[in-house]
Amino acid sequence: MSHPQASSFVRAAHARARSTLPFDDTRDFDDANRGFIARPVHNTVRADDGRVVWDNDSYGFLEGEAPDTVHPSLWRVSKLNAIDGLFEVVPGIYQVRGFDLSNLSIVEGDTGIVIIDALTTREPAAAALAWYREHRGDRPVTAVVYTHCHVDHFGGVLGVTDQAAVDRGEVRIIAPEGFTEHAVSENVYAGTAMGRRAGYMYGAALERGVDGGVGSGLGQAPSTGTIGLIVPTDFITRTGQTLTVDGVEMEFQLAPGTEAPAEMHIYLPRFRALCMAENATHTLHNLLTLRGALVRDPRGWAGYLTEAIETFAERSDVVFSPHHWPTWGSERILEFLSLQRDLYAYLHDQTLRMINQGYQGAEIAEEMRLPPALENAWHTRGYYGSVSHNVKAVYQRYMGWFDGNPARLWPHPPAEQAARYVEAMGGIDRVVELAQAAYDAGDYRWAVTLLDHVVFTDRDHAAGRALYADSLEQLAFGIENATWRNFFLSGAAELRGGNFGSPTNVDSPELLGRLSPAQIFDSLAIRVNGPEAWDERIVLDIALSDLDETHRLSLRNGVLIHRRRIDRDGPADATIRAVTTLRLLALLAGDDASPGIEIAGDAQVLGRLFAVLDAPDPAFDIVLP
Repeated sequence: MSHPQASSFVRAAHARARSTLPFDDTRDFDDANRGFIARPVHNTVRADDGRVVWDNDSYGFLEGEAPDTVHPSLWRVSKLNAIDGLFEVVPGIYQVRGFDLSNLSIVEGDTGIVIIDALTTREPAAAALAWYREHRGDRPVTAVVYTHCHVDHFGGVLGVTDQAAVDRGEVRIIAPEGFTEHAVSENVYAGTAMGRRAGYMYGAALERGVDGGVGSGLGQAPSTGTIGLIVPTDFITRTGQTLTVDGVEMEFQLAPGTEAPAEMHIYLPRFRALCMAENATHTLHNLLTLRGALVRDPRGWAGYLTEAIETFAERSDVVFSPHHWPTWGSERILEFLSLQRDLYAYLHDQTLRMINQGYQGAEIAEEMRLPPALENAWHTRGYYGSVSHNVKAVYQRYMGWFDGNPARLWPHPPAEQAARYVEAMGGIDRVVELAQAAYDAGDYRWAVTLLDHVVFTDRDHAAGRALYADSLEQLAFGIENATWRNFFLSGAAELRGGNFGSPTNVDSPELLGRLSPAQIFDSLAIRVNGPEAWDERIVLDIALSDLDETHRLSLRNGVLIHRRRIDRDGPADATIRAVTTLRLLALLAGDDASPGIEIAGDAQVLGRLFAVLDAPDPAFDIVLP
């Protein structure tokens, strides 16, 4: 089978990177292998139905020097991320790495273990814990700590414990304040769109190989098993708060609004070890993730890193994270945390300086250069986030989507704009000719801009689609950022082979079962097709027996309003009595026949409501109109 080749322009760019980046600094490889205990002969995990949900063996091609089709710096970090097995951080703290996008960190207590973050899904988490126990003994889990509210840090919790153990008081679940609300809402409100885009971001449908997926910079990829959630028993509400579980003392620093809306750092005095959650890893992180999220606060991020330096650095012999590998030694820890802090502060401050000089986000992104100390540190390289899209995120945070130019205040939408551009340039075949010339000159950014207009004018234009895919592929081969590479290659894959949908699904029953009534009704409101519901008038009461609550839903003017029912409310068109919130979820999913639901009043009301609800589309087009 022949493989596509990198162009001479891409090869020349790689040669410049090899000559300018500090490839003679191999300390990360020493650190990534330090404390090695054992790695499995085969690191493939299957679900109960036989599906492969994790396959680190598929990255076995990451050996030797970088091929021309992968940026040498990206190849380097992908090799590091593929190192798997059980590692001793310090005596008493262990990590299982390479079993998911994230790490399973294990702290040994007096009688059992405290787990810090539980991977993305149940099956790899169970496999990682089993691998630890095979080499360190069958210690019981006494606590699970969620450092923050992203699914790759809590979704595998049912692989390391279960709800029954928590209910019996055998296991404590510890998380930062606001964790549950953010963990659930992020996967519900815009979860379908985020999931679809995450398929691009992580290259979920890409074949692994030198011209395909090589990882995602922060790790290799998220696992695709069963997502779960156990609601915390203990919430950390202030910096300086301490807890001792199974003899393990933990001192916490809250860092909300940084990499996640609810996040915290953990200091372990007995071990002189500091866990920085996802706020200090071996990459420039995202201020706005490409899958979509709220813009993060780089100023606050830098501030919490400063606070961590002042509070913990002198007391720490090692700093570790639920991603990548640890850093040892007080001088290196101080350097590492300080450079990470300077990175986010620099991007924030310099973007604002240029905003106030009248530059637009895209202009700042092209002009921004990091100082040499940041440019030449491997852990500040843009493998997961990038200077370019992080600068645009800062611009968006402060200035919004509009750049102030009136010509851009009311543009045509993409398809209509594309048709006009194509006509102005002399027709679709002429645009393809111009794109070919750009491709031949190595200007792949301009080529894909032109070809975007081609396919948004005629999505079935064969020559345009083929050249578009080739151009995206060359951009992928040349880029250092793993998530950009995955986006480019995923776009090329869909242009050639069709829509691959959303390979991952976060709508697990365990996760949806943690929705509050308000979140359930909010998720219902965003599905209302406004124009179809303009003339509907519905008042519906929902009584939840397990919570002893009654909620009122009112649909008018295409808007579904929710609030707790009060005594002075008039009669509803219908009242639904649900045994549990889970039964309510089943009803809203279309199950109105099984036990646990009673409907009094106008039985047609529920059908009228369902008739104006749109189902989310997990396979909407991205690279095509």
